[in-house]
Amino acid sequence: MLTNTNCMEQKVEIRLEYIINSSPRILFPYIQEPNALSQWFADDVNYKDGVYEFIWDDEVNRARLVASKENKSVRFKWLDDEPYYFEIEIIQDELTNDVALSITDYVKQDNLDDRKKIWANSIGYLQSVIGA
Repeated sequence: MLTNTNCMEQKVEIRLEYIINSSPRILFPYIQEPNALSQWFADDVNYKDGVYEFIWDDEVNRARLVASKENKSVRFKWLDDEPYYFEIEIIQDELTNDVALSITDYVKQDNLDDRKKIWANSIGYLQSVIGA
């Protein structure tokens, strides 16, 4: 009996962290609200009936906001890519008050470098939008 264990390529978890010169209160809307997300994260973001539609180059990816802690973190679960999700967490250092965004994402091994570049570019857009 032959079994194809590689019909769905497994994704690996990546964690990225970026220092952001902003406060959690200012940052939080940019990681949760559709209009703010469309300014830096996707070409467009629509929200309807609890589902976010992230649009990149006319490709629609749908996700549900499954966790949200005000001024702390959001987790979006992909509807068409079970069981994967992405999470954006705002981390503030208690001593220095430095603020960072911690990103948890899942990516196919052969797309790893591209995904890191995409996140770095997106965070760069975010920093220019908020003037950080």
